[in-house]
Amino acid sequence: MEREISAGGVVVRQMAGHWEVAAIEPPRDPAPAKSRKTSQKVLLALPKGLLDPGEKPDQTAVREVKEETGISGSVVAKLADIKYVYARSWGDGQRVFKIVSFYLLRFESGTIDDISPAMRIEVKRALWLPLEDAAHILAYRGEREVAQKALDYLETHPQFRV
Repeated sequence: MEREISAGGVVVRQMAGHWEVAAIEPPRDPAPAKSRKTSQKVLLALPKGLLDPGEKPDQTAVREVKEETGISGSVVAKLADIKYVYARSWGDGQRVFKIVSFYLLRFESGTIDDISPAMRIEVKRALWLPLEDAAHILAYRGEREVAQKALDYLETHPQFRV
């Protein structure tokens, strides 16, 4: 089984006393006409991607956040490694064992959704979500758990407050 190593970021900022997290909505393939529903649920995820050669996971997390959301963040702590198996929906359909390391990042600068036109292949839009909601509305269970870990970290580390 092929292996993939990725990293992603849980970028947070505090607005009006509440924590927000940067999320992305990947583009969705149109459903076939026979199975098309009148309203498709919006799929929201955390920014993440494959490590480039020679890159450390925390560096990948920062880079992927910038590329997929348009914002910059600085690493605060590693939150978790998520491990799962998926079948490629393109090409050979091969099963892949994937590990994604997620890092908590503090928002530094930039404008959410200010991304390159080429990145629109991977990201339909980037947006801020209330962090307490992310643990319930992100599409993937592992990412919902990571969002909860970020919230727990912020509640137990008062020095992080801005």
